[in-house]
Amino acid sequence: MTTYSGSVGRRGANVALWVLQVLTAALFVFAAIPKLTADPMAVAGFDMMGLGAPGMYAIGVLEVLGAVALLVPILCGLAALAQILLMIGAVTYTAIFFGGGAILILPVVTLIVVSVIAWARRDRTIALLGLVRRRVGR
Repeated sequence: MTTYSGSVGRRGANVALWVLQVLTAALFVFAAIPKLTADPMAVAGFDMMGLGAPGMYAIGVLEVLGAVALLVPILCGLAALAQILLMIGAVTYTAIFFGGGAILILPVVTLIVVSVIAWARRDRTIALLGLVRRRVGR
């Protein structure tokens, strides 16, 4: 029987979390493409929600910035926190304007995933806040 030390388990968890972050970043980039290219379906959806083109482009940019930040070690926890807010909005707007059911699965699952990332990377967010405090305190 093989036993694993705590560091091997932590390393494996860290690798798994990075894989999850990369996949989540890819999901956000793919979600942003129709918004940033003004795909007619995206335009129609954002018009229907009353957000129009400015809201569509803003959300597309936030999705791309969040995806990039998810891949930067010191920013990944904060990025996940920001994406939680974005996904709360997505779940809310999807439920209100498109109804419940299967259409809510992707935004709800994405909300859960970014919540897990934010929790797992909270030490990085705390480190970033400490870095900012030290820089501002000068």
